[in-house]
Order: sequence, then C-alpha cells, then structure tokens
Amino acid sequence: MDEFLDPDRRQQQEQLWIGACAHQLQWRWRTVDPDELEAVAAALARDPVLRALSPMEATVQWLRPIGSDPTRH
Repeated sequence: MDEFLDPDRRQQQEQLWIGACAHQLQWRWRTVDPDELEAVAAALARDPVLRALSPMEATVQWLRPIGSDPTRH
C-alpha cells in the first residue's frame, strides 16, 4: 500500500513509525539514550516484516528472542 504514496507522504509515515517504535523501546529501556533508540527503530523500519506491523507489535516481536517482554515491568 505504501508504494502508492508520494515520496513525501511515505517519508512522513516512516518517520512517525520510527518515532512510535523508539517510544516503545524507551518504555522498555528508559536509561538508553533516545538517539540510540531512534537508530534501533530506524533499523527495524528497514525490515519489511517488522515494518508491516504496528510499532508496538514490531517491538514485541523484535525483543522476543532476547526474552524481553515490553508489556511487563
């Protein structure tokens, strides 16, 4: 679906997704520098499987192999 968007709109959506994903990561890792979390979120956005998910779902799926559940404190 994103392939039909104009480049500016696609970039805006990607930035919103990255920001939301970084926020989810920060919720889990509060002591990590926000710029680092944004870099991780940008890397996740480049994965087509994760990018197809919501930022929260992508974060949960990405953290699953290391045994972190971002829905728990």
